[in-house]
Amino acid sequence: MYRTLYTVITALVFIIGVLIPIKGEAAVGDRTLAKGMSHSDVKELQELLMAKGVYPYHTATGYFGPITEASVKKFQEESRIKIDGIAGPQTFQKVKVLRNGDIGKPVANLQSLLKAWGVYSSPVDGIYGNGTRVAVSNFQKQKGLTADGIAGPRTLTKLNERANQASQNIKELTVSSTAYTATCQGCSGTTRMGINLKAYDDGKVIAVDPNVIPLGSIVEVEGYGQAIAADTGGAIDGNEIDVFIAKEENALKWGRKQVKVKVIE
Repeated sequence: MYRTLYTVITALVFIIGVLIPIKGEAAVGDRTLAKGMSHSDVKELQELLMAKGVYPYHTATGYFGPITEASVKKFQEESRIKIDGIAGPQTFQKVKVLRNGDIGKPVANLQSLLKAWGVYSSPVDGIYGNGTRVAVSNFQKQKGLTADGIAGPRTLTKLNERANQASQNIKELTVSSTAYTATCQGCSGTTRMGINLKAYDDGKVIAVDPNVIPLGSIVEVEGYGQAIAADTGGAIDGNEIDVFIAKEENALKWGRKQVKVKVIE
């Protein structure tokens, strides 16, 4: 009897420990996220909201505060689903789908996966444009999926089979840098990725050429610090960046200079 009981207990431990993922292994969207929570899943949610242009803050913090709640509500409103500021199954079903017009880290990750499958040859720029749409559609055709050019759950699951081949190496380069403010002539104060620099002027943000540094990347800039590549500019071409500095006098002091940058993620 004791031997039988021991066998049953051992089997249950195996099922719980192996077949059921532990909390830290759950994928984003497997749990409902709400105001007051701190978790790596919240950070991924914020990056997805940023990709949709509805997260106005400059940093994916991992904390679900008032900014994230408001961003979720805005996304829910635009998606025509229940507006409650809570990221539950319905919200995740929508926000995790990447499509034409999305920008940022999730898109750059998608492009790296497409490269690993040999269906995307353009630069990883973090912009879901026509080239990415065509690459997704071609991949879907290869795998017998609906070829709609939209990276939904089934497409992403298939792409992730080569996730270990899509890792990006740290890129280091020297660039020519200038500085800008949120109130400069012709500046809207809102970046290409929707970050509101007038409301949140304490952040480290840089404008880049996406063909060199993908939008959504976290970049270490010599003399400036760790920043997010969240903006573009007509005058930025190739190895050039524009660093955001809140005060005009400090931006002028920055001037134009060569700096070393490291794209770390």
